[in-house]
Amino acid sequence: MAPQFTLGVEEELQTVHKDTGQLVSHVHPILEKGVPLFGEHIKPEMLQSMVEIITGVCTDIAALRAELGYRRKALAQLVDEEGLALISAGTHPIDHWRDQERTQQSRYKDLEEEFQDVGRSILICGMHVHVGIENHEIAIPLMNQLRTWLPHLLALSSNSPFWVNRYTGIKSYRSIVWKRFPRSGVPAVFHSTLDYDSYVMDLVRTGCIDNAKRIWWDIRPHPFYSTIEFRICDMPGSLEDTLMIAALCQALVAKVNWLHQHNLSHTVLPAHYIDENKWRAARYGLDAEYIDFVKGRHLPLRDELHEMLDFVEDVVDDLGTRNEITALRKLINAPHGTGADRQIAAYSARQNIQDVIHMLMQRTVQGLPVDAAVRTF
Repeated sequence: MAPQFTLGVEEELQTVHKDTGQLVSHVHPILEKGVPLFGEHIKPEMLQSMVEIITGVCTDIAALRAELGYRRKALAQLVDEEGLALISAGTHPIDHWRDQERTQQSRYKDLEEEFQDVGRSILICGMHVHVGIENHEIAIPLMNQLRTWLPHLLALSSNSPFWVNRYTGIKSYRSIVWKRFPRSGVPAVFHSTLDYDSYVMDLVRTGCIDNAKRIWWDIRPHPFYSTIEFRICDMPGSLEDTLMIAALCQALVAKVNWLHQHNLSHTVLPAHYIDENKWRAARYGLDAEYIDFVKGRHLPLRDELHEMLDFVEDVVDDLGTRNEITALRKLINAPHGTGADRQIAAYSARQNIQDVIHMLMQRTVQGLPVDAAVRTF
């Protein structure tokens, strides 16, 4: 089973002054140094205070751990030479989007022209997980079912409770900011992959988009590769957090694919039902009450998350992700398991938001390999 479900991850990281923790618009010098080292695996974002690192296609979680650990450590060393540090979170706790500089690329100039303040205010960072599938034709039957667990992934990855120097009361404020973009959120149910392809062609033919990468749903078939791309997650706080969530995405795809091969399926919910639980996940994180619309019951999200892990239990060992899924169960039971909960706890101790920033800086490099010498993947 395992060779089919390859993994790839995109991480969006913030660049901050190593002493103050304030955002620094510095991506162009970082790219000048980084491209010779990373090649196509480093990219800018719309704002210059962010940088993205991208893995190649990883055969399993062990390969992803090795590559992502190297890339995050190498980037941390690179920005350190520039007097900077990295923060891994969905938002910056203090800084305002109005103080950020746009990246000088034509693509981002065009986005700013189209979206105006909706684009300028995108001071948010997420993680995307790609899971390889057999072919594009099965993408939509799988995606229709995988949408069910978008709220679960959002709650587990929630890591953005602060926005513009305020505690928002929302565990994933990033998802609130992102909601303003068109063609975002939970996708509708498509009857077939052909139905989806026709939708994309209609948008391209009418000039709404130039290609399917301008469809920014929480989950989508990748436009150019045979992968399912999970886009719902806040940027997790540490390497281990990223690996746990990536392992879960892989397990969900593997299990739903198995059902598909055996002419079985999980329940396919309308988008508005999923949105109800997505809001609860954004607001309360792991403390949310989950609405099971199929069985007509309310239950703590933590209990629902354990049921989800029970659902994928029979594929975990084949995928080689037992350690990551076991760690995920421990995170679910922990009082401060998510990035959002850790940020809130750091702030609550002294009501000092600088404590949050320093905690994020430390956690971003926690568990990285000691040596990040140049490697080829």
